[in-house]
Amino acid sequence: MPGLTIGDSVPNLEVETTHGVIKLHDYIDTWTILFSHPGDFTPVCTTELGKMAAYAPEFAKRGVKLLGLSCDDVSSHAEWVKDIEAYTVRISPSKRSLLIWVIGRYSVEHPGCKVTYPIIADPKRELIKILNMVDPDEKDSSGHNVPSRALHIVGADKRIKLSFLYPASTGRNMDEVVRVLDSLERSSKNKIATPANWKPGEDVVISPSVSDEEAKKLFPQGFKTVGLPSNKGYLRFTNVDH
Repeated sequence: MPGLTIGDSVPNLEVETTHGVIKLHDYIDTWTILFSHPGDFTPVCTTELGKMAAYAPEFAKRGVKLLGLSCDDVSSHAEWVKDIEAYTVRISPSKRSLLIWVIGRYSVEHPGCKVTYPIIADPKRELIKILNMVDPDEKDSSGHNVPSRALHIVGADKRIKLSFLYPASTGRNMDEVVRVLDSLERSSKNKIATPANWKPGEDVVISPSVSDEEAKKLFPQGFKTVGLPSNKGYLRFTNVDH
């Protein structure tokens, strides 16, 4: 069965997590990042989940929830979280925490970032198949396929709005995750799209379905049409942040 992709609805499955049993639709009541990792106690995954914890305030400011997933069981997740939180001492913005790590006197009084988001246990590999999160090339010690580094951004309507799919060898870039969240948020409220390399505060492009007359009403701040050889007038820039 093919996995889910952009536009598909996440099924209302009941899943076991480090925060207890949850139903996906109950949890996904706002923008949610659902992301998988190949395995607990592995190097790249530890850095990724640590970065997710470090970026949690940025996600919270945007009203975004986090939900991790792998095929290890809940007890394994719980033990691994201790390693992740210890690792975040190294990437925490706290200079005090970093100093304690550097001089070799790690203290639980300065643990860096806490992993406050739930992590799903999928030992039967059912959910990773449904969500199109299987890495066909990477296998665990038992010969089973492991999850890829997949990341779905899901809207409050339970539909997938964006998907990233990385091989096990490549860690995700959290700055890019934040950037696309900002893009999705703006395009969900305005008839716009964000151009290549866009960052918050920069100009966006008006959707082709919007006529110039409608654009004047929707964007009273004005817009600029770029002259191109085709003279079709389709490349129109405006700013929705100012």
